[in-house]
Amino acid sequence: MDNGRQNKHNVVSMTQHNSDNSFTPLAQVEAYWEALRGGRIMPNRSEIDPRGIEQALEYSFIVERIAPGIARLRIAGSHLSDLMGMEVRGMPLTAFITPASRRQVSDTLEEVFETPATCVMTLHSGKAAGAPPLDARILLMPLKSDLGDVSRLLGALVSVGDMGRSPRRFDVTNTILRPILSENAGPMPTQVKPVSKPAKPPTNMPGFSEPAPTFQTETPLSDAPYLRLVKNDD
Repeated sequence: MDNGRQNKHNVVSMTQHNSDNSFTPLAQVEAYWEALRGGRIMPNRSEIDPRGIEQALEYSFIVERIAPGIARLRIAGSHLSDLMGMEVRGMPLTAFITPASRRQVSDTLEEVFETPATCVMTLHSGKAAGAPPLDARILLMPLKSDLGDVSRLLGALVSVGDMGRSPRRFDVTNTILRPILSENAGPMPTQVKPVSKPAKPPTNMPGFSEPAPTFQTETPLSDAPYLRLVKNDD
């Protein structure tokens, strides 16, 4: 864990506007991510140490991007399993979202990966049999993989209130995206498709081919008649 690189600029927390302590784990995970990244755009996945977010570990998770708009849970705290009533590792993050909001979440995931950006989504689960209304918030922050690509997210999901009967799925009621700024680097480079160059004629490699033969005619082309009778059997 590398806490030596502190961000010297004032960082406006996306979770500090909460008036109560119900969503404190979100602020703890966000502060840990900010401390790790320092002046960089984002920290590496290998830098994440569970001991750094011990107080918020049950709400925390790491997801891996496996396709555009699809992120699968690799590590998940017990609170997430309680919401679903089962082990959630290996599930897509959208398993916590109602079908009506899944496209919105998929689009948001792409923005977090591609911009890159951090995100807080406000969630609500309506009343159902054995399940009272439930409010929640989810925090998403990008990470670099060991290969250097942005394909991991560190996040936290916190619900407030009586959980009731599981599984609980949520509608998205609000989304806040914040593009990431870096002290030591500009925006993340976009992948530029290389321009294809016209193929060059093959060159003869010594030892692998012989020089191309030259052809000569007995009569220079300039002196040759346009039509010439070669043979007449009549």
